Amino acid sequence: MYPKKFEQLIESYRKLPGVGLKTAERYAYETIEWNEEKLNDFIQSLIEIRDGIQMCSICGNLSEEETCDICGDHDRDQSVICVVQSPKDVIAMEKTREYNGLYHVLNGVISTSKGILPEDINISGLLERIHEHTKEIIIATNPTVEGETTALYLSKLLSKFPVTVTRIAHGLPMGGHLDYADELTLIKAIEGRKKMDEIL
Repeated sequence: MYPKKFEQLIESYRKLPGVGLKTAERYAYETIEWNEEKLNDFIQSLIEIRDGIQMCSICGNLSEEETCDICGDHDRDQSVICVVQSPKDVIAMEKTREYNGLYHVLNGVISTSKGILPEDINISGLLERIHEHTKEIIIATNPTVEGETTALYLSKLLSKFPVTVTRIAHGLPMGGHLDYADELTLIKAIEGRKKMDEIL
C-alpha cells in the first residue's frame, strides 16, 4: 500500500512503546512534511543519543560522562541510596525536590516469566557501593508483582549489611509506576517509607 521506505519508517515508529499502527502512520506523515533543517536536527539528536549517552559507571543512571551529575554532587547525602528500576524513575524522584540522597538504577526487575534473573539486573553494583558510611537503602521499585519480587529479593541480600533497608510507602497504587505518579504522591511515598523487616 505504502512505498517501501515509508513502510519502513512506520515500522520504526511502531518500535516505540505505546505506539500502534495509526499513531506510527501519523508520525511518519508528520516526518515527511518536515523541512530539511528540522529533519537534520531530528537525525542529529538520534545520533547524539547513540554516541553521547551512556550508563553512569557508579549508579547506572543515564549520563553524558563516565559518572552522572548526581553521583558527582558531593552536597548530596552520601549515606542514603534509593534503588529504582530505571533512569526515568530518577527523574520522577528528583521532581519532588524532597530527596537529596544518591540513587542506584537496576535497569530492570526480576521476572522469571520473562527469563530475567537477579544476575541480569544491576544488583551486584549496589552491593559493591555499600560502605561504612551507608546508613539506609530505600527500595523504590514499582508496586507490581515484579517490583515486589525484586524488593523482597534485595531486602534478603541487604539483611547481611549493617544498614537500614526501607521500602517506599504505597501512596502509589499496586501496579502503578513511579514515572506516572504526581509529585505529591511521590513525596508521601518517600515520607511514609517503612523498614523492609516490618513489611515481611
